[in-house]
Amino acid sequence: MEKEYIITDIGSTTTKAILIGPRRGEYRLLQNFAAPTTVEFPYEDVTVGVLQALEGLGKKASSVFVKDGKLLKESESNDGGASTQRLYLSTSSAGGGLQVLVCGVMKKVTAESARRAALGAGAIIVDVIAVDDDRPSFLKIEDIRKARPDMVLIAGGFDGGNINFVLEVVDLLNAADLHPRFGGSYKIPVIYAGNKDGRELAADALKKAFDVKTTENLRPAMDLEVLEPARAMMHELFMSHVMAHAPGYRKLLDWVDAEVLPTPLAVGKILQELAKMKKTNILACDIGGATTDVFSVIDNEFYRSVSANIGMSYSSVNVLMEVGIENIARWLPFRAPLDLISDAIGQKLVYPTTIPATMWDLAIEQALAREALRIALDQHKEIAATLPKSPGAFERIFKSQLDLLTMKEKKVLAMDKLGVIVGSGGVLSKAPRRAQAALMMLDAFLPVGVTELYVDSIFMMPHLGVLLTVEPDIAMKVLMKDCLVHLGPCVAPKGSVRPGETCLRIEIRNSSGDSRITEFPGGIVAALPLLSSEESEPVNVKVVPAAGLDVGEGAGKTVEFLTEPAAVGIIIDTRGRPISFPEDPQKMADQNATWALGIGAYTKEEINAMRQSFA
Repeated sequence: MEKEYIITDIGSTTTKAILIGPRRGEYRLLQNFAAPTTVEFPYEDVTVGVLQALEGLGKKASSVFVKDGKLLKESESNDGGASTQRLYLSTSSAGGGLQVLVCGVMKKVTAESARRAALGAGAIIVDVIAVDDDRPSFLKIEDIRKARPDMVLIAGGFDGGNINFVLEVVDLLNAADLHPRFGGSYKIPVIYAGNKDGRELAADALKKAFDVKTTENLRPAMDLEVLEPARAMMHELFMSHVMAHAPGYRKLLDWVDAEVLPTPLAVGKILQELAKMKKTNILACDIGGATTDVFSVIDNEFYRSVSANIGMSYSSVNVLMEVGIENIARWLPFRAPLDLISDAIGQKLVYPTTIPATMWDLAIEQALAREALRIALDQHKEIAATLPKSPGAFERIFKSQLDLLTMKEKKVLAMDKLGVIVGSGGVLSKAPRRAQAALMMLDAFLPVGVTELYVDSIFMMPHLGVLLTVEPDIAMKVLMKDCLVHLGPCVAPKGSVRPGETCLRIEIRNSSGDSRITEFPGGIVAALPLLSSEESEPVNVKVVPAAGLDVGEGAGKTVEFLTEPAAVGIIIDTRGRPISFPEDPQKMADQNATWALGIGAYTKEEINAMRQSFA
């Protein structure tokens, strides 16, 4: 019996459904459809939106997936032959996703570890409460009440240490008198993952008001984190408490053929598998209207951050206020009054669902995206960190206990150590030209060395993440063939680049042995399209940098790699790091225009038309 996979991602505003099934002997994406999510009033039943999405999906697929308000799990073929079995899977971030209150003793130590554990489990952090933060107790209690979390994660105290401080957190929770966000009489779950010596006391103190679960200390020592037990328990409680009590989810749980995953957790699963397949470190982003998620897999460790007020519509003005109008205007290929640029960004807040109506409006939106992604990446670098090494005996003698506790974590995200960057979100995935998405990613992330760039075509990484739990081979094949669009490898040398002087020589050789060589000067962005004879299979690329420049193997050393067919081509970025901008506004605009033309983001006619609008 053939199988089809119907998968939904239930977002806060939209429920996106996809159909994966056999086509010409292999499993591929067959159709997709989206409908409004119905977790809020007046429906207050998530399955209404799911059924609407599946009905629309069925019409596009010339099939019937819903009958009499129920999902059909099996269909007869038109000629009365063998039937098709349908498996239904889902992810969800509706109603704000899994909202977690994180509590710890020290904000920069145990609370930070708890924050990493929650983010890695796909949670939205509603607040971080620490004994040593600056708020007085009455404000902490008030903030806990306002947070309205689905779940509380408590960390604090190294094993064998003082338990009094972590019990202070317990007292704050009891004083806050929390109630479930979606109503009902059930107890909010609390996970205690602190000092093991305080487990019984904490559980006993909380059991009257909360459903208390205990697990291993997630920070048992200064130089040790044990995050997986807490993450696993958070997912278990997400299913048994949050999903079971959210509007309509109990019905949804009866439909699915595998556990419902929080959307960010599903994305994390597929990215970790991609990192294994590619044998490299990965960075990925999902830029939305209100928030921007950044994910990375570094040395097989998964990291995630949520920039809660960084986005393209509802949070557009937040980005403007944080970076300043000059930093947005510096990316435009034309000069325009700064107040007009500000007004255009403000319109995105007032009318969040509108799309750019003019070419110059599109350029402003893409300039805003560069700065939003840059901020989100900077914030992610703070999350992607490893613990400080345990101090030796000599260090312990001469350092105070406070010094030891405040030793800095080591940031692990280095752009020259990344092999793949994946961009997602409307401004990237739906850019009119793939070269525009590539240029936004270059400008925001500043990759170094050789980095493969991709965009998620319709943001179905969550769908494939949950499919991975039941059919990993199918999930990865669909990811590479239907989900990710390969923009191309970016070659960006590290070192002192001199504009105008030759800094790279690139040789492309196809399977027949035919080759071509191109040289590139410093200070440019360019795309080297693959010829028709080079597009059918991977080609060999040899990069020879000038003396003093490094593209991954050391200064002046040649790098060779294979690359697959690419929407943009082999992308060359010899602008140096960081990028330098002329002080003169007209020269700055001319420089941006040259870069946009070089990679094929805009045509000369389009740039001239934009400039004429402000002449």
